[in-house]
Amino acid sequence: MAEHLSQSELDYPFKLLEYFNGFRISKAIFSACELGVFDLLLQSQKPISSVEVAQKLGTSEDGIERLLDVLVAIEIVDVEVVQGTAFYSSTDVANQYLAKSSPKSLHDLIIYYSQTIYPLWNNVVDAVREGKNQNEKTFGLPSEEIFSAIYRSEEEMLKFMGLMNSTWVIDGHDIVTAFDLSSFKTVVDLGGCSGALARELAKEYPSSTVTVLDLPAVVQTAQRHFAQQDDTICFQEGDFFEEEIPPADLYILARIIHDWKEDKNIKLLKKIHKACHPGGGVLIAEALLFENRRGPTMVQMFSLNMLVQTEGKEHPPSHYTRLLTEAGFRDVQVCRTGKSYDAILALK
Repeated sequence: MAEHLSQSELDYPFKLLEYFNGFRISKAIFSACELGVFDLLLQSQKPISSVEVAQKLGTSEDGIERLLDVLVAIEIVDVEVVQGTAFYSSTDVANQYLAKSSPKSLHDLIIYYSQTIYPLWNNVVDAVREGKNQNEKTFGLPSEEIFSAIYRSEEEMLKFMGLMNSTWVIDGHDIVTAFDLSSFKTVVDLGGCSGALARELAKEYPSSTVTVLDLPAVVQTAQRHFAQQDDTICFQEGDFFEEEIPPADLYILARIIHDWKEDKNIKLLKKIHKACHPGGGVLIAEALLFENRRGPTMVQMFSLNMLVQTEGKEHPPSHYTRLLTEAGFRDVQVCRTGKSYDAILALK
């Protein structure tokens, strides 16, 4: 039974008003990223005024001052007032996660949220009424071809790949260390996109051979824009839904299952089971719901997003256990990482 709101909340709806304003906070952060605010503050050797920020970024003085003050209020930017003039500086959190030049930057994730997810969410009411994604209404693309919408141009492909890259830069290590994967010597990351998660696995298990298998256009874009000098991972072009899957000890499905309907996922998992070496397995990385349907809140939001953008949804561990068992896998283990994404390992 849900907890009753406290009397103070009934007297005045502080929490509800905070929720109502959530979209404004998100868009303020998004806008600051798009304008280059955090990069400028990181590069500055000293706190700077809104006038100087406006001059360097080509914005209005009034507009940038208001935006900076919002960022101060939510503790992403710091401020010091000297003789009536406000001087702004960055915080450690902004430097690490919001500046584009940081190794752990979430800049690409933010750009994708702002320019792709945000417009889609304008049509949440229609998504709930119709029970289908809103790619056609938002972008003029068929709702049945979800990755045609996601990859509708090279620019959009880069945005999505940047999103995935940002995700695994901060979450990848927890996924590849959720279980001891050292016994799996050949690993194929199906739909591995930019290769960020594969790189985390290769760093943690240097004796394993790690290959990213993805669509030709994705592989070519990954090699052009996301390759690293010390790369030990390999890329292979292919469509794992339509073509043969190369044999391996371990297959990774990271944020793949949640995109699709159950029948398509069962077919894919059976295909993986058939290609998998004896004693091998599959590692699934997804955001897991609680079995009692009470959260986590972020995962519930992810699931609603899957309605708006794809044909899938998020699930609790029992759903994945059932799918994997039906596909022929055994010994299903679940690890909640305490972060955005969790890990499931099943053996052949």
